[in-house]
Amino acid sequence: MTQLTLLCLPYSGASAMVYSRWRRKLPEWLTLQPVELPGRGARFGEPLHTDMRRLALQLAHEHITTLKTPYAIFGHSLGALLACEMAHALRSLGCPEPVALFASGTAAPTMRADYDRGFAEPKTDAELIEQLRTLNGTSEEVLANKELMSLTLPVLRADFLLCGRFEPQQRPLLKCPVHVLGGKADRATTEQLIGWSKETLGSFSVDMLSGGHFFIHEHEAKVLRVIKDQLDIHQRRHAMAASA
Repeated sequence: MTQLTLLCLPYSGASAMVYSRWRRKLPEWLTLQPVELPGRGARFGEPLHTDMRRLALQLAHEHITTLKTPYAIFGHSLGALLACEMAHALRSLGCPEPVALFASGTAAPTMRADYDRGFAEPKTDAELIEQLRTLNGTSEEVLANKELMSLTLPVLRADFLLCGRFEPQQRPLLKCPVHVLGGKADRATTEQLIGWSKETLGSFSVDMLSGGHFFIHEHEAKVLRVIKDQLDIHQRRHAMAASA
């Protein structure tokens, strides 16, 4: 099988290391490449971004020289928006489009007016902690750890601004397939998820999984199966085209 690279972009407040355990659960033909964002993980000392397109272009410049095509991009929540912007940025630099874009756990770029309401201005520490609490992805023990929160909250604040200040842009649509994953108990509505179909001229699909915003961890095996199954389709088509 042709070797594929899977770029994975993290959600708000997270390091790309949230995807590290996927490495041993993906098939051999799929190479996981977590994309670390400035200001966290191994890039902790770098300035945080609050401009989505500027960040996407920086990441595209950083990865285009080492990116082995073909490749796919996966992003969850903030990472989904950033994945879409990175696909456009890579294309603008002359790189082929991804063979697939996986957008997980968030409203489509053109349907964020209600979804991101109140996120365009910096939130206080108390507001950020309450937001984490409502997403059910952080234990009360962690929320009460002042030292840990002092490291996490500035990253989260910048990431919320990335989403809150994002505005859709008129430009040529992507041509690659777009596959959306949503949580049945998450706040992104079916309509907001289906809105991702407006981002591409290619094929489109939606998979709904049980669970809330962090269904990618709650149902990791199902998420990985969706990714593998969709990329299997690409692999079969590529093999047929090569043998024709």
